[in-house]
Amino acid sequence: MPPKKGTASKGAKAAKSDDADKGAAGKEKKGGTAVKVRHILCEKQSKCLEALEKLKGGQRFPEVATAYSEDKARQGGDLGWMTRGSMVGPFQDAAFALPISTVNSPIYTDPPIKTKFGYHIIMVEGKK
Repeated sequence: MPPKKGTASKGAKAAKSDDADKGAAGKEKKGGTAVKVRHILCEKQSKCLEALEKLKGGQRFPEVATAYSEDKARQGGDLGWMTRGSMVGPFQDAAFALPISTVNSPIYTDPPIKTKFGYHIIMVEGKK
């Protein structure tokens, strides 16, 4: 019986710290959430759809970005860490909805996302 009481009290302490962690995480999600994102940006939808076909054919995301993207092409489409509120609406919505993936096995927006800048194929490499 004594070990169970010890476990219960430890569990209670853990629950309190978990609640505190949840509160902190909740605050981060509302304002400080960020995604590590890559994209391929094309002014014309037809060019973006060509890039999408290359991705579907198995080419790596950075290579397709270098060949097709009209923005950040030299970095393979890597935009780095972007915080909520620093991206245009449709881009942000898509970026935060995507699961984390890798350039070798990317999960990306299909169809491309339309913004005032053009058409984007977006993938997310990390979230915090």
